[in-house]
Amino acid sequence: MIILDKPKQEALIAQPYYSGFAIAHDTYNAISKAGDGRIYYILSSEQVDEGGKMFVYDPQSDETSLLADLTEICGEAGQHAVAQGKSHSRFYEYRGKLYLSTHVGYYEMVNGMERLPKNLPAGIAPYPGGHFLSYDLGSGAFEELCTAPEGEGFVAMTMDAQRGQLFGITWPTGYFVHYDVENRSVHRVDPVSERGEAGDPGHDFRTLCRSLLVNPTDGKVYFTTADGDIFAYDPGARAIRKLEVELKLDYFGSYDPTHPGSMAYNWRKIFWYSPEQVAYGIHGNSGYLFRFDPNVPSIELVQRLTSAASQRSGMYDQFSYGYLGFQLGPDGHTIYYLTGGPVYEDGQRVKGQDLIAKGGAKGVENLHLVTYHIPERRYTDHGPIFYPDGSRPSYVNAIAVGDDGFLYTLARYTYQGREIADLIKIPNPLFS
Repeated sequence: MIILDKPKQEALIAQPYYSGFAIAHDTYNAISKAGDGRIYYILSSEQVDEGGKMFVYDPQSDETSLLADLTEICGEAGQHAVAQGKSHSRFYEYRGKLYLSTHVGYYEMVNGMERLPKNLPAGIAPYPGGHFLSYDLGSGAFEELCTAPEGEGFVAMTMDAQRGQLFGITWPTGYFVHYDVENRSVHRVDPVSERGEAGDPGHDFRTLCRSLLVNPTDGKVYFTTADGDIFAYDPGARAIRKLEVELKLDYFGSYDPTHPGSMAYNWRKIFWYSPEQVAYGIHGNSGYLFRFDPNVPSIELVQRLTSAASQRSGMYDQFSYGYLGFQLGPDGHTIYYLTGGPVYEDGQRVKGQDLIAKGGAKGVENLHLVTYHIPERRYTDHGPIFYPDGSRPSYVNAIAVGDDGFLYTLARYTYQGREIADLIKIPNPLFS
């Protein structure tokens, strides 16, 4: 492990780490603190024949370690197929094991859109499909559990860690997959949102939900569609139904869900808040925090959770899908949110592109840490985050709150003249 320059000050100066993966690309969601206090994360690969890598960071030793290559632990080493390039999910802990999923990282670009690759290099077989996996925290052993249908990747995954149930949505078509850990059974539901991101723009294209919600009281799972519908999956009945409430709200903005370039009316990220027996979620492009009660059912807007600088300027998020660095902290009441903020040159805001056809940055921005204490409804923008050399972390779409006074995420930075994505840690201003 190589640690880059030490921070020059304590507050909001991010420390980048080099984990040893020289071609590491952007990672979404795939970082979590486990019960052992260590930070587990995945660095992605966009190469056709190079898998993503799983690492662990130990706060006590201040060192990172490589755990595995995703393609190898899926049992596909030597198959000369499109690699298991990344993971799009956090890690979930159940009975001493971490559970995760894999996704394709090598795409075919068509009119600016990412598509499942069909025109492959000579000697390369099609993508075999994403996997649900487990990692034993005690023994270090990995186990492959099941494969996504139709050679698709898992773009979203969650777990009911009380009942041992895994749930996922596949990319690009949008199959819903339910895996019972104890019974080792798999149930699949037909595409949940038209033809998902495999569809034709202007017709049956729909951006797929990236965050699934488990209600721990009854085990039901909730997800959204680009049209703003909210669906509930009942694992016992293995049935999906649409709720009588929607996310197609004026305050979120106006979108054409049949075209790429935004999450439209999907929620971007959501978690269960036990004290109120409801969920809190964030809408990606507008940055609005909302409260979802599945029992009524109802949606209540709380306030914009974007940076104070963004609110003053009136800008939407510069990342076309919004941000996934949205998580409840260890106190059980404070939301931590890594979001964007405007950058100014000569007194003028630097604007980005109006629209791009995939998830990506439309322009340069500052990374901000925002916290929100739910019981007191207390919003705090802790300001922008920089590297020790004054440069900015970018493409940040994950978060883990450590026990050691630091926040962890995965971000781009320049290492030995090359831009890569890797682990960074940020001082937690609320830690005492």
